[in-house]
Amino acid sequence: MHEITINWLALVVVVVVRMGLGAIWYSPPVLLKPWLAVSGISEAEMKSGMPRALGFDLLGSILMAFVLVHAIKYAGAASIGSGAAVGFLNWLGFVAVTTLSATLHEHRSLRLWLISSGYQLVALIVMGAILAGWP
Repeated sequence: MHEITINWLALVVVVVVRMGLGAIWYSPPVLLKPWLAVSGISEAEMKSGMPRALGFDLLGSILMAFVLVHAIKYAGAASIGSGAAVGFLNWLGFVAVTTLSATLHEHRSLRLWLISSGYQLVALIVMGAILAGWP
């Protein structure tokens, strides 16, 4: 395995971007109400679990960015488009497959999967584009 040089500023930026995207994606004017309707979680339950969920999401965003930068470097992606492609392929091969399978086995709503997985798709594409296109 060869050594990977990581641009730590770019990594921090994509973590912030992913967290910001999540705040927008799950905001009241965007997808909060449909997500609450299909998740079976009340707004009060959501708010009570928010600090813990945000903490785990921050750690997950850091780990996701760290792993994605390695995938980008191994793929030789050095442009916004190729970085977005690596993000998409990681979503397709890992996120979409595992979460759709779990959704079907657990008899959960496909609408819930579309909302949640759609966020991950957009996040990984944007993160990949930034990480690969960062000068």
